[in-house]
Amino acid sequence: MPIELRQEQLDAVDKMKNGCILCGLVGSGKSRTSLAYYSFKVCKSNGREMLEPRDLYIITTAKKRDSTEWLKECQPFMLNSDPKTSISNVKITIDSWNNIKKYKDVYGAFFIFDEQRLVGWGAWVKAFLNIARKNKWILLSATPGDTWMDYIAVFVANGFYRTKTEFITRHVVYAPYTKFPKVSRYIDEPILRKHRQDILITMEDHRETIRHKDVVPVNYNIGLYRTVLKDRWNPYESKPIKESGKFYQLLREVVNSDPSRTQAIDDIMREHPTLIIFYNFDYELEILKQYCEDRFIDYSEWNGHKHEDIPTGDEWIYLVQYTAGAEGWNCITTDTMVFYSLSPSYRQTEQAAGRIDRMNTPYKDLYYYYLRSTASIDLSIYRSITNKKNFSQSAFMKKNDIFFEK
Repeated sequence: MPIELRQEQLDAVDKMKNGCILCGLVGSGKSRTSLAYYSFKVCKSNGREMLEPRDLYIITTAKKRDSTEWLKECQPFMLNSDPKTSISNVKITIDSWNNIKKYKDVYGAFFIFDEQRLVGWGAWVKAFLNIARKNKWILLSATPGDTWMDYIAVFVANGFYRTKTEFITRHVVYAPYTKFPKVSRYIDEPILRKHRQDILITMEDHRETIRHKDVVPVNYNIGLYRTVLKDRWNPYESKPIKESGKFYQLLREVVNSDPSRTQAIDDIMREHPTLIIFYNFDYELEILKQYCEDRFIDYSEWNGHKHEDIPTGDEWIYLVQYTAGAEGWNCITTDTMVFYSLSPSYRQTEQAAGRIDRMNTPYKDLYYYYLRSTASIDLSIYRSITNKKNFSQSAFMKKNDIFFEK
């Protein structure tokens, strides 16, 4: 099977180096580009053998591991999980981020960290740093970092700083008098920009797809919404709301449960009979399943409970929960996606949208429908993701003068 690389992929391979972040839009071909870098620049493959072979470890999402998508990408490079059938007998191991700690003692291999999860300073980051000290590696990401804090692990792994503490001491000023650490500002940002420029390889994307985004107005029960917002009353359990988390969930449930949302899907399906629908909460899933059953529409699910394949046929709906299915799979058999409820995460929304915007899709025009009411919670979330930011629950509550006793 011949290896086909576009010019922008070849340009990226030429720029890549150990410890870099390959940044490209969702569906831009980062997987194949990273394998080309591993094969031709790291292992010096000539197509028949590798002059400097190294075993390959790919750390990715559980869904992408289970779908064997990476194995398919490996085949043109004569790479296989069975060393006997792999070029120069190299071994390919593909696993999820949940199991990264299993590989912290591997030495002398090459690691591709896909859909990078190195925000914070937990067990995954510590395992990553162990691996980075003993092996060659690169990261793949469509959204590499929103703040400088998101780059700490990669900066430490590249040797720019010895520890997280050194980075914070040199660059971070925390806001005073706050209950939890909150960054007030960063200092010496030109140095940080230089470090980022040194490791961030941005791959150009010349795909011809056109995204058509349409906000679909839907209704909500204003009286019920005010009962939660103003009276702090749980209308479903007939008791007061005592916690901010429950308050937020109830506002969203009142908005997302309105029947006008399924009526909007009716209208969309008249033009687009195959849909991927993203949702947040289990009660939304039950509403959507009932919708499909009432109308005898074939459907399947991807969430924390079920991992079903995309349906086939002339009319179907694929119900996908954001957290479980926003990354690590793709679909080129439909051109339409519906966001039944809005995700509070810009990154998650963008990742979800990329599931149908692939380089090999047969469609030029892609359609995205955002169901949105005029409720303050919906408007605030939509405003955040439109501005490429994550929705802040605490900022929403502060703006609306909503406080709960600790």
